[in-house]
Amino acid sequence: MIKHLNKCLVKLIVKVKQTLGRGHKELITAFAVAACILILRSVGLLQSLELAALDQLFYLRPNEPPDTRITIVAIDEASLNHIGSWPIPDGVIADLLHKLQVYKPRAIGLDIYRNLPVKSGNDKLVAAYQSMPNLIGNKLLTNNQNGIVSPPQELNHEQVGFNNVLYDSDGKVRRSLLYWHVGQQPHESFALKLALLYLKAEGITPQRAAHNSEYLQLGKAVFTRFKSNDAAYVRADAKGYQIVSNFPKPACHSSSVESCGYRQVSMRDVLENKVPQSLISDRIVLIGSTAPSIQDFVFIPHSLRFIGTAKPIPGIQLQAYFISELISAALEGRPLLKIWSSSWECLWIFTWSYVGSVITWRIRYPIQSILSTLLSCLVLILFTYWAFLSGWWIPIIPALLAFSISAIWITSHLAYKQDELKRSKEFLQQVINTIADPIFVKNEQYQGIVLNDAYCQLIGYPNTVLLEKSDYDLFPQHEADVFRQQAQLVFKTQKPQENEEELTDATGNTHFIATKRSLHKDAAGNFFLVGVIRDITQRKLMEEQLKRTAAELYRSNHELKLQEDHLRYLADHDPLTGLTNRKYFAEQLHKSLIWAQNHNLFLGLLFIDLDGFKQINDTLGHEIGDRLLVSIAQRLSNTLRGSDTVCRLGGDEFTIILRTIPDVQVAANIAEKILARIAHPIVLEECNIIVSASIGISIYPNDGQDAETLMKQADAAMYSAKRLGKNRYEFA
Repeated sequence: MIKHLNKCLVKLIVKVKQTLGRGHKELITAFAVAACILILRSVGLLQSLELAALDQLFYLRPNEPPDTRITIVAIDEASLNHIGSWPIPDGVIADLLHKLQVYKPRAIGLDIYRNLPVKSGNDKLVAAYQSMPNLIGNKLLTNNQNGIVSPPQELNHEQVGFNNVLYDSDGKVRRSLLYWHVGQQPHESFALKLALLYLKAEGITPQRAAHNSEYLQLGKAVFTRFKSNDAAYVRADAKGYQIVSNFPKPACHSSSVESCGYRQVSMRDVLENKVPQSLISDRIVLIGSTAPSIQDFVFIPHSLRFIGTAKPIPGIQLQAYFISELISAALEGRPLLKIWSSSWECLWIFTWSYVGSVITWRIRYPIQSILSTLLSCLVLILFTYWAFLSGWWIPIIPALLAFSISAIWITSHLAYKQDELKRSKEFLQQVINTIADPIFVKNEQYQGIVLNDAYCQLIGYPNTVLLEKSDYDLFPQHEADVFRQQAQLVFKTQKPQENEEELTDATGNTHFIATKRSLHKDAAGNFFLVGVIRDITQRKLMEEQLKRTAAELYRSNHELKLQEDHLRYLADHDPLTGLTNRKYFAEQLHKSLIWAQNHNLFLGLLFIDLDGFKQINDTLGHEIGDRLLVSIAQRLSNTLRGSDTVCRLGGDEFTIILRTIPDVQVAANIAEKILARIAHPIVLEECNIIVSASIGISIYPNDGQDAETLMKQADAAMYSAKRLGKNRYEFA
């Protein structure tokens, strides 16, 4: 299964690396390291380190006020010597219980096995059992019937709790067992029985938690059930209802180390009535062995010592820790030790792996990098410690390992890259110095790292000044912006790019250059931007000169064309009226006849002569006459179709070519419109002038097949109109 997991992990890493590509080494490294740490954690290789780190947190936590609710009656060596035997006779135990009951304790816990009568006094002990409802005895449970230690038969099952202890792989006790089902029978622990008896007087009874009915709730506390792979544990024994104990750290009653923990009185002092009532009344009184000869000792996180060997605690004191934790959580809301979900722990480990890789990758200066690393470790430790004080067990060892390994991995990778970079720079320097064109090599920070002599000569600075400088350190802003954009494009696309640019050297001279940029990679994965420059200043100057010359030629040709168009216009148009002249009329008549012949259509030719124009010229002057001719020309142009042509032959004579008319009546209609338009009065120099016209009409092909014949026929028809009274039209 682990091999399969490793294969899947490798495939996933490769896929992620291909997806992310270049420039995401921090993320790839963080993911790989975090995955390795999680694998090590899943097989249990980090369990002992994480448990040891938890012990350190317990050891470093501040002292809490002494718990005045619990008193331990210690069966120490002095008490054993006084009694003179072990196990202690039933009569002595009966006397001890009676003397304690006189002071009205809230509960009494007898943490010594009394499954068999011991010497004399058994009757007295049985009577004591039956008269003390606040007495809780103990028993030892196992799945094997041969290993069970039964409770005193005289105690009912409500007054008995098991005192089984859960040991971790290193032999320490860090978990408490509250409930355990053996077969179909549920059992409560010795500590839980006593805590419930104490809390009953406070009105607190066991309830199901509101958010999860499978969890136990006592007062202000909800006890989250331990699972076999919670926190640092890997496939731990999760039988029954367990919790990870948040051991209290009671302050010392005096300067003596022996007085630290819970208040203890010796059994001998109780029997001799030397114990004050205040130490017994309304308290939980625990009776158990503290004598080294009995060897009832366990190791807990508080057993840790910076100097010397770990110091175990008596089993009765362990029960006191368990009881104190339950009561404090229920009454005061003292934090229980909570554990993050697997998802949050994975994210936590990945985050610190990423922080380690980012700090090392982005802070390249050794001193700053070391200080940042130390500060990050301090933040991690302090945060974990603060969270522990708030009741959270956060994995510190996996996070520290992920952070450290990521930092080491990136550091070694950077060292390798620097070594390869040095070799690459030396090789490139030797190669490019043999090339005549200016060449530069830049790193991913856009700084020049290798430059040949030709490049230095072009820029105008020595090599020592140019190295490790960016374009913004050497060139004007607008030029540096162009260089940076082109470099970024090559890094992004990883394809060669060629571009024409401007470059200002150290003396202020501007060069036109053509730069080809390409991307290269060495064995360590270092990327280099290599640029080859060609100085195209002379070519650009020649191009600019050619452009100016071409522009001048264009302007000259344009002016000549305008003059030619003007001359052509003068050749084809009447300078006074702007109408086409006799020459243009002859050309258009010839073309129109060919069109009519090819398409088998009629063509009309109108010959117009103004009536009485000579009299107007003689009486009003030639200027008025000219202006009259201009007005008549405008009226004629506005009357005709777009396909028709109106011309001034000379004097007061005009001709009109009517193209593509369906019949002769169209020509007549147009002639009538012309007569009507000309007959409208014309106001010139406050004179109201009225003129008329005589129109002769010839039709192709009825009146002729050529231009000359049609003109003669139209001219004759015009004179015929004049003879018949003027201001009319006549057909040929």
